[in-house]
Amino acid sequence: MDIGWLAGQSGALLRSVDPGWPALSLEDGVTWTYEELHTRANACTNGLIKHGVSPGDRVAILMYNSLDYWALYLGATQLGAIAVRLNFRLTREELRYALMDSQPSVVCADSELLIRIEGVRQDLIVAHYFCHGERTPELSTWCRSWDELWGHTGVWTPQRQVSLDVAAMLMYTSGTTGRPKGAVWTHGNTLWFAAMQAIRWQLTSDRVVLTTGPMYHVGAMEDLAIAVLAVGGHVVVTRSQGFDIDHTLRLIQERKVTDAVLFPFMIYQMIDARTVHDYDLSSLSRILSGGDPLLPYAVEWIQEQLPGVELVQVYGLTEGTPIASASSTRQGSPIASVGRPLPFTEISIRNDAGAPVDVDVEGEIWIRSPVVCHDYWGKPVESAETFVDGWCKTGDLGYYDADGVLFVSGRKKDMVRSGGENIYPAELESVLLSHPQVRDVAIVGVPDQRYLEAVCAVVVPDPGSRPTVTGIVDYARERLAPYKVPKYVIFVEELPRTPSGKVMKYELRDRYRDIERS
Repeated sequence: MDIGWLAGQSGALLRSVDPGWPALSLEDGVTWTYEELHTRANACTNGLIKHGVSPGDRVAILMYNSLDYWALYLGATQLGAIAVRLNFRLTREELRYALMDSQPSVVCADSELLIRIEGVRQDLIVAHYFCHGERTPELSTWCRSWDELWGHTGVWTPQRQVSLDVAAMLMYTSGTTGRPKGAVWTHGNTLWFAAMQAIRWQLTSDRVVLTTGPMYHVGAMEDLAIAVLAVGGHVVVTRSQGFDIDHTLRLIQERKVTDAVLFPFMIYQMIDARTVHDYDLSSLSRILSGGDPLLPYAVEWIQEQLPGVELVQVYGLTEGTPIASASSTRQGSPIASVGRPLPFTEISIRNDAGAPVDVDVEGEIWIRSPVVCHDYWGKPVESAETFVDGWCKTGDLGYYDADGVLFVSGRKKDMVRSGGENIYPAELESVLLSHPQVRDVAIVGVPDQRYLEAVCAVVVPDPGSRPTVTGIVDYARERLAPYKVPKYVIFVEELPRTPSGKVMKYELRDRYRDIERS
């Protein structure tokens, strides 16, 4: 493990591995060696410096998965700048909020995603926009070309070592109060998380990891990928859109992948496709899955159909350690559990007073590790509520059994979990309440066979109005990322409330839990 590289000095890793060894590959396309990765990261650093970026400045990244994304991220962080990794699924207004909140000096975006920024550009104070991809005539008037960013070759020598407690990135998570929060990750968070994974799974330079998620998520970069790079292994990056299970299996076969990150919906596709034995998967020794728990039949299927593969299910959250605990089929973990904490990680079950509870007693999951964030960007109140004496209060409910195995049993926070994404109802309710025909609304999660939960909007129409399901959905789609848009819309005369006026969401969840079958 090379501390210097993870603290932002990519050249330090180059000295500890064969420079000609493959570092990154994009699906079936180009491969960069460690030397090429180092050179391209330096080029980005030089380009950012030339365009006025200094340590502490924010560099927003709104891009699909690519090798250039890696070079830009490493180039920005080794400079001491803070990378703001933005979800490309966000709408114009959602992006506007994140950009206004983080105030980047530079925005780097794919050409087709820049269109979403055009409408809010007048509200931002951004020195330079860089277009990744071909610029249209319209974009050419306000965006610089990608070559202007990374056409600056040559050795980059840091003026000073980047401290481990310096911020490396901001990642926006959905907000319980309707506004997303920027979780601040330091270089030390990244270093420790890579080390914890390398120790837990005994990662070495012969590992080839396939990462399948979008790179604005920790699941695509910090989970396994950066850890494998840190030990000199090889990372294969998939594109951001159009997931296809047969293509993925073929990629595992051709690239001789040893570790694959496959989210639950991908595993369900693999089961439904029935083509797993058409491919040579003999190199594959581990599947890492997370976001949502796998249904028991899927775990059993993998054990039967891929007996030589260890299935690891992980639990964690961006600001509180992305992989805080992990189960393993090789270690005989109960199917419904999330196993045991990673090295250097403590997980405590607490009651409402913050005191630890006994075995088999449900409480809130608190996490403490070197990967727990210290704060949310510019949000001292929310930070104080979540981060307490080095612990992260997750808002999830769970318990330990007598063997010390962790089970996640529910949520203390009002949240919908769909397709691996955290969706906070307050944000959706705020949007739908602005609809001229909506008087009141409650967002709840209802069971969904493929995505665990689906978003259901229970709407009280404004007196005299007659909103339609299509109208509500279209209104939400214009203002929210696709995964937040309600799958179901139910119209009611009033919402059930407690004597104090609080919406009884548990009653709504129970009332509409079978809506998928109706």
